[in-house]
Amino acid sequence: ADHSPQVKAFVTQDIPLYHNLEMKHLPGADPELVLLSRRYEELERIPLSDMTREEINQLVQELGFYRKETPDARVPEEFQFAPAKPLPILLHPQAATTDGKTPPKRDKEEHPDL
Repeated sequence: ADHSPQVKAFVTQDIPLYHNLEMKHLPGADPELVLLSRRYEELERIPLSDMTREEINQLVQELGFYRKETPDARVPEEFQFAPAKPLPILLHPQAATTDGKTPPKRDKEEHPDL
């Protein structure tokens, strides 16, 4: 599945500006925003495929992510842990990834890649 140019633009140009927003690339997976609690429990998944770049940016900011002016800009103290609620991981692995590091599917309770 090829991702829409909108999502691709967000991933390449916007993600580096967001503090605590992580990209995991999975070949062939549909882009989803996966919100995790501090204990890395999955809270919700938001499919991004049909959204425009604008909408995704708006969504991420509504969720409380801090957007920096440039990728290396300093993040103010009060935003170090922003968003206070979830930590998202984009494109959460559904199954073992091709690099062979991921153990067999137990994706709910474990995050071997952290």
